[in-house]
Amino acid sequence: ASPNRTRDGRSFRLYGNAELEPELIRCRESGVSGIGLMRTEFMFSRDQLASEDAQYEIFANAVELLEGRPVTIRTLDAGADKLPEEMRHLNGPNPALGLRGLRMSLAMQEYFQTQIRAILRASMHGPVRILLPMLTRVEEIKLARTLIAKSREQLHTRGIRPDPELPIGGMIETPAAAMLTVAMARQLDFISIGTNDLVQYVLAVDRQDELVNHLFKPAHRAVIEMLKYITQGAASVDRPVQVCGEMAGDRQFVRLLLGLGLTEYSMPAAHLPAVKADLIEADAERCQVLVRQHLEGAEDEVGEHLLEELSR
Repeated sequence: ASPNRTRDGRSFRLYGNAELEPELIRCRESGVSGIGLMRTEFMFSRDQLASEDAQYEIFANAVELLEGRPVTIRTLDAGADKLPEEMRHLNGPNPALGLRGLRMSLAMQEYFQTQIRAILRASMHGPVRILLPMLTRVEEIKLARTLIAKSREQLHTRGIRPDPELPIGGMIETPAAAMLTVAMARQLDFISIGTNDLVQYVLAVDRQDELVNHLFKPAHRAVIEMLKYITQGAASVDRPVQVCGEMAGDRQFVRLLLGLGLTEYSMPAAHLPAVKADLIEADAERCQVLVRQHLEGAEDEVGEHLLEELSR
């Protein structure tokens, strides 16, 4: 396989988004550097919340399938509408702006700790990273870290000793988190940018709404400025950044990300070959110049001209 380098020698890393065993195997066979996003919502249903052992078995199997490459497990990122009846009281009128992601986990701490114990146990089978979704406050990260430490102690009392160095990362997918990147990154080991939600929140556009989804423009100037702010903020405190929204797996946008200095991308296995082929042909230096010139100019608000230039 050809090395993961752009035409001008900039190295990049490709990770997979996967949750079920066939996807995990496909990612492994595609030669990924690891799993950048393993969702966990599929383990929870309207009938029940998965037990610690049930979750542990799924996580441990994923870690073993990846044969030593890191698996990044995102803690529960669902609204209460997707959870069992006993959780329905946590369901507000607007799920997008209500209890979801880490907020939801902190509102049901016992379940959060159950999930964390399962993840920690899986770390005994190979490298694992925890990813906290939908951050909006630094305080949330501090509280989550306290609960993770407690979960670890609970396992110690059971004679279980998980990986002591397990990295904890956070998803930057709200404007609040983006503007607090430096403060948040100081509390985290790595940053993951969730572009799907970030674009929706920055542009106030619901992608599922046919009346406005034509306004969903990931190359919009406001989005690019925010991505630049996140990237520079994380770099200033020496934290690695990965992109794991649809932009990362879309050939139309991956050179834009490269031009912002982002070099770690996580995507479904199906997108890996095309994105790799595109990056190998890309000139990272040229992409950076084009993005810089674009941001210095005042035209091309939605970035269509920039995308055309980058694709050449």
